[in-house]
Amino acid sequence: MTRRSLLGVGAAVAAALLAEKMRFFVKADAAQPTQYAYTLTDEQWRQKLSPEAYAVLRHAATEPAWSSPLENEHRAGTYACAGCDLSLFSSTTKFDSGTGWPSFWAPLPNAVKTSVDNSWFETRTEVHCSRCGGHLGHVFDDGPKPTGLRYCMNGVALDFHPKSSQGS
Repeated sequence: MTRRSLLGVGAAVAAALLAEKMRFFVKADAAQPTQYAYTLTDEQWRQKLSPEAYAVLRHAATEPAWSSPLENEHRAGTYACAGCDLSLFSSTTKFDSGTGWPSFWAPLPNAVKTSVDNSWFETRTEVHCSRCGGHLGHVFDDGPKPTGLRYCMNGVALDFHPKSSQGS
């Protein structure tokens, strides 16, 4: 290996580490908000969401593993889109995937849509909110029964609504 190729490899590794330090990897071809029932301008999204939620929901970034408090949320309730508050997942479908992101084996009916994601040199199935098109995460076929699916979601893309102790 020449000194030049060694420096090139070192620069690539340093760039990857810097991107991780920045906490978010952004996908360039994020969902277009005009395709969905709930739409806001880019400026309205920026005002409504935290910088982290904006990066994930509107630009398909990924939050760092084990950074979301929702990873350790175990109460009964519903997980909703942080962008438009559409109910997406029931706590009854949440499971510990060991990946560092909140994971579910099934969404609520008509809550999500999927698309093909060819970023990061692989093909994955991207999951979007069906109302606002916000990027939520990805779905994989290595989940538990009964579906065998793992909806691996970004915690900043979700809001948790605990079930009332009064049953309503």
